[in-house]
Amino acid sequence: MTVGSLSVAVLAGGPSAEAAVSRVSARAVAEALRAAGHTVHVLEVSEALPSLLASIQIDAVFPALHGRLGEDGCVQGLLEVMGLPYVGSGVLASAVAAYKPFAKGRFAELGVNQAEGVVVNSRMPVGECVELIWKTLGKHVVLKPASGGSAIGVTRMSDEDDGAAFRAALEAAFLIEANVLVERREHGLEVTCGVLEDDAGEPKALPPTQILAKAADWYDFKSRYGTSASEHLCPAPFETAVIAEIQKLAVLAHRAVGARDLSRVDFVVDPGARRVTVLEVNTLPGMTPTSLFPEACAVMGLSFSTLCDKLVRRAAARPRTEAPAVVPMPA
Repeated sequence: MTVGSLSVAVLAGGPSAEAAVSRVSARAVAEALRAAGHTVHVLEVSEALPSLLASIQIDAVFPALHGRLGEDGCVQGLLEVMGLPYVGSGVLASAVAAYKPFAKGRFAELGVNQAEGVVVNSRMPVGECVELIWKTLGKHVVLKPASGGSAIGVTRMSDEDDGAAFRAALEAAFLIEANVLVERREHGLEVTCGVLEDDAGEPKALPPTQILAKAADWYDFKSRYGTSASEHLCPAPFETAVIAEIQKLAVLAHRAVGARDLSRVDFVVDPGARRVTVLEVNTLPGMTPTSLFPEACAVMGLSFSTLCDKLVRRAAARPRTEAPAVVPMPA
């Protein structure tokens, strides 16, 4: 190994609907870390992961994971038990951000502007779910699994959709997750803003990006990951006051869920009305060739290889949590 290099485990895949996306992110991260001079072990998340991690010398772990078990605090808990330092948020922050209704609760406590929403569960009769949605929010809504990302299982509904369309959309979402978050659709543009902590641990907002989907009329799965399926305008072409508001809310949302190292916050922005609505926080932003977080870093002059190098070095240097002295049972 070169001087100062680390042995890094990059985690990929796992039992998640977003496993394919994760593997693409992992390959990109692994290439970037090797370019920075590190020794890299790409490991698939499975029941064999603990033994694989224990069998090699690891200085830091980079979870290039998305969705269930990888982004929701589960893998982070394993790494805590094994005493392995890792890139990204801890167990609690990962879990809070991954389960969108919990994150919305934290946003509400801090007064962050967000879309009104309601949670429905697969144990409820689908007809009752539809009635609750219409009564609470109307028909102009977005249905999404309460956890997960990459727009998998997400359906946008409108006033023209009837009960059958709503039932079909709910049943499709329930196949992915028992809890479905339904939010009122906000008018505006799709925007995202990354947050990267500096060496002192202070979160700093990256330039916001306006997303122009080409594969659909919104930023769906194909638009996110298909070749030339979307256009990203970074920095977003908004007036200074709107940019400042987006960046302020991105940092506030990052702090609201207790995120660490990095995150990406998604918004709906109405620049004319200067209205910025927070949708969700992603504690492990995508690192694929079409991903938004590394693209915004590049605009700031931070190459992908340097970004990954900084993240693993920060993780490796993080003070270890020492086990407390065991308190003996009373006689």
